[in-house]
Amino acid sequence: MRIEQDIKLDFQDVLLRPKRSTISTRKDVDLTRFFTFRNKVTWLGVPIMSANMASVTTPAVADILSGKRMLACYPKGADVLNGPNRIPTFGLQGVTKGWVPNTFICLDIANGYMEDFIKTVHQTRHDWPEKVIIAGNIVTPEMTEALILAGADIVKVGIGSGGACSTRVKTGVGYPQLSAVIECADAAHGLGGHVISDGGCVTPGDVVKAFAAGADFVMLGSMLAGHDENGEDFYGSASERAVGLRDYRASEGWEMKLPNRGPIENTIQEILGGLRSACAYIGARKIKDLPKCATFVKVNRQNNQSLLEYRQ
Repeated sequence: MRIEQDIKLDFQDVLLRPKRSTISTRKDVDLTRFFTFRNKVTWLGVPIMSANMASVTTPAVADILSGKRMLACYPKGADVLNGPNRIPTFGLQGVTKGWVPNTFICLDIANGYMEDFIKTVHQTRHDWPEKVIIAGNIVTPEMTEALILAGADIVKVGIGSGGACSTRVKTGVGYPQLSAVIECADAAHGLGGHVISDGGCVTPGDVVKAFAAGADFVMLGSMLAGHDENGEDFYGSASERAVGLRDYRASEGWEMKLPNRGPIENTIQEILGGLRSACAYIGARKIKDLPKCATFVKVNRQNNQSLLEYRQ
């Protein structure tokens, strides 16, 4: 047994310090990024994606996100319509033979530390050398490197940080999301790989902090749930409703009913508007510039809650 003494941070533990900026209007901020992945495949778009959860990514949500050049990550086993921004998800069994994905393949498992998962990533890279492979979830730099060296282009970072995830409560396992992104992004970028921050975002400001911490993509679940396009039911991918129960496992996801948030377009506008404004505050003309322009300050409280009950 060992104890790491360094304090690890979540999004709510920090704020971004504003700086003098030459940006005169938020409209000048470019939220698109051009990526060249390790296998030389390229992609241009807004690097935000919906979580591969049945209660989040529906065909209607995917249509809207794809239309905004964002990514939609479908849950395992879902029928995925054609389109470069629609991502199918698979588990340990790997990609189904005879089924041809578009640009991306997402290999998803709650515990990305299993040796069999590394083998799956390696086999998928062998079978699909021309595809962009997403693999996760993990929260440490050593495993980030292992998955990239096994063939992943993008590593998904986050364990226990999601709004519908009970892993930390049921198992005691996890890692504060901001620190996980900082450490894993550093490891991935050193090998020419990329990372997705998956989980922990509650507000548009959290999305900004994830990008500022070095995330190349941000995956959103609860922030995109509860809208007209996906309904009020929201449940974790490891919940009883999603995977059922067996005698050797416990549910590691919550089930909840959310208040209707109306059209998802409104929430997307809040997220993208918050990103543009944040970039203007710290002098980042492109979303790619956020990490080099960012200075985090640790705080005891990140916002004023005194009039919370009166907010509309």
